[in-house]
Order: sequence, then C-alpha cells, then structure tokens
Amino acid sequence: MESQKHVVIVYPHPDDESFGAAGSIYQFRKQGIPVTYLCGTLGEMGRNMGTPPFANRETLPKIREKELQEACEFLDIDYRLLGYRDKTIEFENKEKVATHVKTILEEIKPTLVITHYPEHGVHPDHNALGEATIEAVRLMDPDDRPTIWASAITKDFEKVLGEPDVIIPVKDQFDFKLEAILKHKSQAEGMLKKMQNMPDEMKVYIDGLKERLGKERFFIWNFESN
Repeated sequence: MESQKHVVIVYPHPDDESFGAAGSIYQFRKQGIPVTYLCGTLGEMGRNMGTPPFANRETLPKIREKELQEACEFLDIDYRLLGYRDKTIEFENKEKVATHVKTILEEIKPTLVITHYPEHGVHPDHNALGEATIEAVRLMDPDDRPTIWASAITKDFEKVLGEPDVIIPVKDQFDFKLEAILKHKSQAEGMLKKMQNMPDEMKVYIDGLKERLGKERFFIWNFESN
C-alpha cells in the first residue's frame, strides 16, 4: 500500500466507513497515517429500529451518532459530520455540497480521498456524495489535488468499469473489520441475530462474510478520462 500523509474518507452514512474501508483503515493506521471520516448524514432514515423497536425517528439519529463515535474510536480515526439529511443528498445542490467538501479538504490537506464511484454506489446518497466529492477535488488547485480511490459496489461494476486499480486483501484483518461493523449495533442487528441463533452454522456464515468483505477494491479516479 502506497504511503500517504493523511487519508480522508467521504461516505454518507454511519457504518459505511466500517463496511467499506475498515481493513484499509487498519493498514493505514498501522503505518501511522492519520485518517479522517467525513460522514454525510446520521442515517436517520434507516429502517432498522429493532424488533421490538429500540428507537424511533426522533431517537435514531442520536443512537447512530453514538455508534459512529464508538466505531471511529475503535478504528482510531477522527470524524466530522457534514450535516446532510439521510436519503436527500441527491436533492442537494451539487455545487454547494462540493464547495463544502472542498473547504474541508483544503483545510486537512489529504493526499488520498476515498469515496463512492458515482452511479456504482447502489444507494442514491452514495452516488450523490461520491459525485460531489469528486467534483470537490476537481475544483481544487491541480497541484494540491489528492488522489481519489472510488469504491464501486454494484453487482456488475467490473463488466462496466473493468478490474479495480487497487485491491486490498483484508481477510487477515477480518475480525477487526467485523468488530468495527458490529459497533453499529442498530444496523448490524440482523447479522448479530444470525450469529447468535445459528451456532452450528456459524463457521459457514463467517466464511461467507469473509468472502464478501475480504477485499476492499477501488478505482483511481482519472479526471482526464472521466
């Protein structure tokens, strides 16, 4: 993994950092590289509120922010909230969001930014914030632009985009990644129940997770060809 001075991750929801980049974060922090997470929303429109319910629309944002704080402490990274509303980033003015992100990037001066690949992020918030983040970097002085690693997670992304430029094996850090994911208890409830209720099938389930989550793959964004 190429050495960096500072890494900034820009995803829209609490838990995106753990599902999408916990293994990479682990490797960056082992090298002493600071990592900052810019979290777009508090995931307040999340559907997972428990059975029986442990939250409602008013209390869920506070719960998810606490989970985010605990996950980031575990990951040994700092975070900032961008303050957008869950499931509405696509309706925000893209230039305003880009300018907002650009201001923070110019303050932090990262050498690497990780975000979602527009149109390949599955969730509209992923696509919208990824697009705005890439625009933020484009608006920066070319001499100061960080490298962008864009994460594509659609099922057919390799058919459309080809092989990712960066493939980081994280199976050796899988337990670390899983623990980071489980810090987001409200969103990982289904996963926790499967692990608790299927002791005999636990190994098969965990092996399946390792296969799905054992690599973190990114495309290096090229402003000339995109």
